[in-house]
Amino acid sequence: MKSETKLARAGLMLGGSAAAMLFAAPALAQVAPQEGVVAQDAATPADAIVVTGTLIRNPNLVATSPVTSVTSEELQLRQTNLAEQFLRELPGVVPSLGSAVNNGNGGASYVNLRGLGANRNLVLLDGTRIAPADLDGIVDLNNIPIALIERTDILTGGASTTYGADAVSGVINFITKRDFSGLEATASNQITERGDGNVFRIDVTVGANFDDGRGNAVFSVGYQEADPVLQGARDYSVENISSYTGLAGGSGTTVPSRFTGLGLGDNQQIDPATGALIPTYAQFNFNPQNIFQTPFERFNMFGSAWYELADGVEVYTRGLFSKNTVQTVIASSGTFGNTVTVPFSNPYLPTAARNQICAAQSISAADCAAAAAATDPTNPAYRTFQTNAFRRFVEAGPRLSTYTTQLFDYQAGLRGDITDGIQFDISGSYGESENSQRQSGNGTLTRVRQATLATNTETCLDDSNGCVPLNLFGPAGSITPDQLGFLLGVTNGTITKTSLAQARGVISGDVGFASPGAETPVSFALGTEYRKYQAQVISDELTQRPDEVLGNGRASPDVSGGYDVYEGFVELIAPLIEDRPFFNSLTLEAGGRVSHYSTAGTNWTWKAGGSWEPTSALKIRGNYQKATRAPNIFELFQPNVRDLNNLTVDPCQGPGVQPGTPLGTVCAAQIVAGGATQAQANALLGNIPTPSAGQINTTIGGNADLDVERATTWTIGAVIQPTFFSGFSASIDYYNITIKDAITTPTIGDALSACFTPLQPATSAACAGIGRDPVDGSLNGTASGLPLPYSNLGRLMTDGIDVVLNYRRDLGFAGLALSFNGNWTNRNKFQATPTSVNRECVGFYSVNCESIQPEFSFNQRTTLSFGAADVSLLWRYIDGVKYEPLALADDIAAADGDETAGPLERFRTIGAEHYFDLTTRFGVTENFDLTFSVLNLLDNQPKVVGANIGSTAYNSGNVYPSTYDALGRRFAVSGRVTF
Repeated sequence: MKSETKLARAGLMLGGSAAAMLFAAPALAQVAPQEGVVAQDAATPADAIVVTGTLIRNPNLVATSPVTSVTSEELQLRQTNLAEQFLRELPGVVPSLGSAVNNGNGGASYVNLRGLGANRNLVLLDGTRIAPADLDGIVDLNNIPIALIERTDILTGGASTTYGADAVSGVINFITKRDFSGLEATASNQITERGDGNVFRIDVTVGANFDDGRGNAVFSVGYQEADPVLQGARDYSVENISSYTGLAGGSGTTVPSRFTGLGLGDNQQIDPATGALIPTYAQFNFNPQNIFQTPFERFNMFGSAWYELADGVEVYTRGLFSKNTVQTVIASSGTFGNTVTVPFSNPYLPTAARNQICAAQSISAADCAAAAAATDPTNPAYRTFQTNAFRRFVEAGPRLSTYTTQLFDYQAGLRGDITDGIQFDISGSYGESENSQRQSGNGTLTRVRQATLATNTETCLDDSNGCVPLNLFGPAGSITPDQLGFLLGVTNGTITKTSLAQARGVISGDVGFASPGAETPVSFALGTEYRKYQAQVISDELTQRPDEVLGNGRASPDVSGGYDVYEGFVELIAPLIEDRPFFNSLTLEAGGRVSHYSTAGTNWTWKAGGSWEPTSALKIRGNYQKATRAPNIFELFQPNVRDLNNLTVDPCQGPGVQPGTPLGTVCAAQIVAGGATQAQANALLGNIPTPSAGQINTTIGGNADLDVERATTWTIGAVIQPTFFSGFSASIDYYNITIKDAITTPTIGDALSACFTPLQPATSAACAGIGRDPVDGSLNGTASGLPLPYSNLGRLMTDGIDVVLNYRRDLGFAGLALSFNGNWTNRNKFQATPTSVNRECVGFYSVNCESIQPEFSFNQRTTLSFGAADVSLLWRYIDGVKYEPLALADDIAAADGDETAGPLERFRTIGAEHYFDLTTRFGVTENFDLTFSVLNLLDNQPKVVGANIGSTAYNSGNVYPSTYDALGRRFAVSGRVTF
């Protein structure tokens, strides 16, 4: 049934796209191109210098891989400010880290083509790599110079043979204007209907041809600033909503403080009225302090030049510099279940709470009173107790992380003619990126423990560093400025440095002869390439210590690593038959690359493809490739660290888990592994709390033994330009990508299911690897949590269909331009290990399926041109999605088969979404134009699904803000002056 539904959807996509494009009558005359999203074969100029997908520089040949291009005109109509923004809205691209991600954003923006991971697609600038942003080797899209982009090519399927590793799922190639001459200045401003989220951008570009056209130089400088949009400023995200109860909820790290591990049963929270410990009654609503649009500031410069030294010999150069600052704003820090030791004589400990704790620990009333009076540790009556404390430092405001990235990348080269038909191109480049993170508002665990271990309000037992005793037991406002000054009196930060040095030499052209059935000569490219990656993380001492920086997620130990690669490659395009009946052309394409990595040894990639044009109106094309990806520096060298991820239901939580039962035996063994005795572990069973704020600890780290992952990719499709339908062009392509030996980590569901579904012995590797907190038995606090190691045991697979349609005609009173770009994703399967679930994430969302990938999506643009004025409507469609069935099954299993378990029914689906953006552009004078846009014209609001149904980075503010517009209707205006 499901396969029939998918086939029906594919048919609907084709039929719907045809209907969207073909409602106009046959063309009377073709109007001037109104560029948008086009298939490269159908609409890109034939003399384009850069042909994405091949290194053969023959303008008469087009590679067989499908390439979709987004033109500069389209970016102007979209009022695009960042490359990540328009890429994440394209069909077939799954939103990755970007401006809508707050908790989990490291100051960079990425692209995730086909949903296979941002580390499996390659980002190029004019066909050349630039310095990556992090240890994963991924390019930060914040550094792409939008003002000088001529077009953006997106190639489907593997391209490792042409560009080397990382191009498993495809390539995004930003191509700049080569011969810009004159001056162009653009200023734009964008603001939401609600008056927030203002974005200002200005770019100035100047260029000139010189020496009678023998050279050209261009220089562009830009500035951009974006203001934040708080989640508390939108009705649907003011309160943190539980996906499982529908009630206002939030974090268990709250105020007044919550305590676990006291032997008092359920989680205990201080009652401000009586000072007694009572079952938890108030969670912390962290939404208002979080944001939907990260504050952003960027300065960027780009310059390029070329000069013809002699006939057929040209020197060229390109330089890029960017400095951008991204700030994330996360709710107040605190002690997130950290274990603290508290004297019974702590001056802030309420009497009622003290008496309860004494009773739970079988301390008599007389001894309890004596302990309350014993302020000197040498006093025999002096006693302490341990607890996991959950208390927000709301008095300090939010946590701020400021990421400042500086990147420069420089390239120089020489190219020219060896003979009339053979050219050479020799180039070298070097780039560096430095990302500096500074954090504030966190506090440190050492100082909390020092300040809690106090027996008076003036000094701590250890006051060597000016310690101020901390009141963990009072309501909001009870932590004084002096106490905060001590807790927050230290700052912390991390610097991530990366560099990429590369050199390449290519000889390309034609071999001087053609096949017997063709006139166009066989063309080739062969060459060699060298790349050296280096990266390091330098952290201060606080940031390196596990759990030391409160609310910081994982520690950031120093990391240093690198590798280099030597490669040789060859490509061939051979026209076999031309200008014959039923064979307007028949072309073969092939290529191979050998790569030697200092970390992964020698491996081969190759490709074979071809195209057949029975007539000039139809081209059928196909391509088959064997691609590889070598492990990156993070996957190889990152030390094991504790991280955070989402989980709402812990299989060991609740009163039903008791000692002696099979489940109780497994849970107790995991608590013992965390540092408790068997007796302590048994005592905790039945009282293990639910994950705090829907988050648990995990352990991640690199693996120096990783090998390359290997992919098989193939595409088959057609390009149609019918002679009887002037102005119309279309391309349809099926893609299939399968990756084996994939470098992956298990999902949360995988790690839990391996132990608990079905239940395995406590000594099994899957169960023994899980570490729990020794004080309360949870997966929070000091727990090592779920192990999520890297391995080559994974397998990924995706396939689908891309459709691109374009139509232009003259209506007499106006010019009409229509474009359609659609994607149908059939499957996206992920299996972390051979024994893991082969998980399907197309059309589903959960903690296992991070960023939403709809089954069907499209962009359709309609533009009417009235002389110097254009009116354009962009229609963006996202198919409906639902809660992952396997995640629901896990929820039910964790609830002992309760069919009502899991998220509420109303949160289990997100309906299909339609967005409309209306743009009007006026040519006020020959040198000045204005563009006005209303984005999200109908002010669509995102579907609320609660705050803990998906992963932290993408399920934020009760919605999925990277996929669905969380800002609402926005107004944008830009002005452009050209000379």
